[in-house]
This record gives sequence, C-alpha cells and structure tokens, in this order.
Amino acid sequence: MDEFEQLLNQNKLAFERFVKFRISNLSDAEDILQDVYFTAYKNWGKLKEKQSFKAWVVSIARHKCNDYYRKQAKFSEVPIDNLVETELLLTRLGYAEASFIEDILDSLSDKDKQILHLTYWEELPQKQIAKALDIPLGTVKSRLHAAKQNFKMNYTSKSNIRKDDESMSKLPSKLPEYKISVLSQPPFIVKCEELQGLSIIPKIGEKITWGLYNFASKQCEEFSEVCVLGKAEVHGIEGVEIKSVQHDIKNNQVNERLFVAQLTDTHCRYLSETHWENGVKKCFTFLDGDIFMNNWGFGEDNCGNKILIEPNNLIKREGSRITKTVEKEVLDVVGRYTVEIGDKSYDTVCVMDLGHFNNAIAIEQYIDKNGRTILWRRFNRDDWALKRYKKKWSEQLPENERLMINGETYVHWYDCITDYII
Repeated sequence: MDEFEQLLNQNKLAFERFVKFRISNLSDAEDILQDVYFTAYKNWGKLKEKQSFKAWVVSIARHKCNDYYRKQAKFSEVPIDNLVETELLLTRLGYAEASFIEDILDSLSDKDKQILHLTYWEELPQKQIAKALDIPLGTVKSRLHAAKQNFKMNYTSKSNIRKDDESMSKLPSKLPEYKISVLSQPPFIVKCEELQGLSIIPKIGEKITWGLYNFASKQCEEFSEVCVLGKAEVHGIEGVEIKSVQHDIKNNQVNERLFVAQLTDTHCRYLSETHWENGVKKCFTFLDGDIFMNNWGFGEDNCGNKILIEPNNLIKREGSRITKTVEKEVLDVVGRYTVEIGDKSYDTVCVMDLGHFNNAIAIEQYIDKNGRTILWRRFNRDDWALKRYKKKWSEQLPENERLMINGETYVHWYDCITDYII
C-alpha cells in the first residue's frame, strides 16, 4: 500500500462526512467523492507537505461541492430583488471585496434552494412548479415567499454588532503627520513575529491596539483592541487564542472575532477564525478550504508568513514605480527608509505585498529593527471595487499618492498605526 492510499484510508471517514453533510443527494455525494479522490491522486505529486494531506483534500472537496451547486443553480447570478453580490470583508490584508451569495444560498434548506432554483433559474411558472413538485399552487407561493425571506434575512444580518459604549482608544483621533525618506544603506534582515493583519505577536501575555486612518481626512475611522487569551488547539495543532474587538467609530458599532494562531521558529499563521452572524457563532479553520484560505490563509498549504524578512529581489522599486518580477503574488523587501511620525524617528525596511488577496491590492509595511510595524499603508488599483463605488480611485481621491505597479495605477487609501509607536 503506497503513502497516498494509506493517508486516504486514514482520513476517508472525514472526507465522506464533509461531502455528505453538504450534498443531501446520496448518489451525487458519492459521485463527488470519487471525483475528489481522483483529483487528489492525479495531483498527489504537487503536494509538498504530506502532513497537510487532510486539509488539502478537504479543499478539493469544497471546490467540488461548490461546482456541483453552480451547475445546478448558477448561484453567482442569483437575481433576487437585484441584491448586490459584494461587500467589504475584513481580512488579514485589510478590507477586500467578497462575493457571498453562494455562502448564503448554501446555508438555506434544500426546500428553499429547490424553489428558488425552479423560480429564478429554470424560470418556471408557479403552476408548472406545483405540477412538477406535486404540491398545491398555494404551497408553491408560500414556500417561495418563505425562501425569499430566509435569503434576505441572511443577506442583511451578517455580524453580531453592538453599540460602542465600553472602550476608548489609546490611539490619537487624528493621524500624526509623518514623513518617509529613502536611505542609501542596504536593508537589514529582521525577525518579525507579528501576525499579519492584527499586528500582534501570538504569544501568551501579548496585547496591542491598532487604528485605521482615512488618509484624506487623517481621522481614525476604527480601531481594534487585540489580546492573547491563552493556549488553544485546532485539529491537533497547538497555538494561542486571540480576541480582537473592532470598534467602528463612524457607525458607533463593535464587532468581536476570535482567532487561533501559531508561531513557530520559522513561520506565523492563522489556524481558525470565529465570528458571530445573526446571533450564531461561526468558526472556520484551515481545513475549510477557500472560505478560510482566501481571507486568512497564506502560503502553500497555509504554511504562513516567514518571520525572517530579507530581500529576495522579487520586487524592484524606484520612487513610485514598482516592478514585480514574477507572475505570481509576492511579498518582498523593497528598501530601507526612515519613518518620522509625530516626534519620533524609526529606521525601517519597507515590505511590499502584491497580490496575495488579489491583484488589485498593494500593501506597504514599514518594520523596525525590533520586528514591529511602524506604519502600514494600503493602496487600491484604480479600478478596485468599481462596481461598488462607481468611480475609479484616482477620481475619488485625486490628491492621494499614487504608485505605478507594472504599468497600472494604484491609489493610496488608508493607513494603520499601533500603540507600539505611541
């Protein structure tokens, strides 16, 4: 028995439960499982970390389940009351646009999915639906009404939000003036153990507060209080549990999330994310495929971010002109800079992240010799979320700094600082 077959037999029950929980038709579920196993076998040689076999196959299974529903219902085109299909989702790279129609439909009952499919995709008259399902016309009408209400309830209720009446930020309400100056010295190599997106080192006793500032107005629009609660374990991997309390100042709201993260001698990564939707606690782990990886994962098989940061010559920068020398997403040191912020000065390296969430987001992160983030800056490609905002970013923010990345315009959107620099 070869290694693939051994690992498959060890985890087969988990794969069957994963697929059959999502696909109610047993025959279809069995077909999908066989397709999952065939795909895994065909791509077995591409899996470098064999200990990630279970998570890897679960990711394949999630893709196959999503494909199944797309073929049946064309979920990405659901025309229910002209609902918008995207929202701003907070991820480890800041805000990103996310499609969530599929997730909402996936959460509905089989009866709701069936009636919506027949009505909106098959476009059958209600009398024909009644005949096809062998139910009274009145039942079709009541079922359709209930399905639409359930869809809308899940659409409009996305988070457990409460009023912000408990905390005050330690950070200034207005972003301090700062100046970034390039240095002629070569970049230094630095050990940065911060968890990307939360700016906290995932060790017992650590805590930090970070704020997000609109660069045009300089005002703090939200801040997050982050602390490590204690040890935790996800799918047999030990890490620490982290609580993040996000304060939306503009809308006077608070949203809580829990994470489990792991710090090793070489990497730092997320293992799980938990939040509340409509009063329901939802937890996603690195075994949940794209729904986790697209927002919180990093690296092949979610290996995480390397904590030793050094130049790799994958991104070249000359002033505001930036060239990515490889086709794939990349993170690299682009130079050494002095960051003067408020009345303090820091010797830093600038790390740029291009394309790890999508090709429309660019990140600048200035890290000092202690491995702590001094300044974090977000740039949007000119057409990012154009459908949502109706204008290009160069039109929305004409005074903001611009970068040219491989010939495309990116516009400075917002900045983040932490109480480390206060």
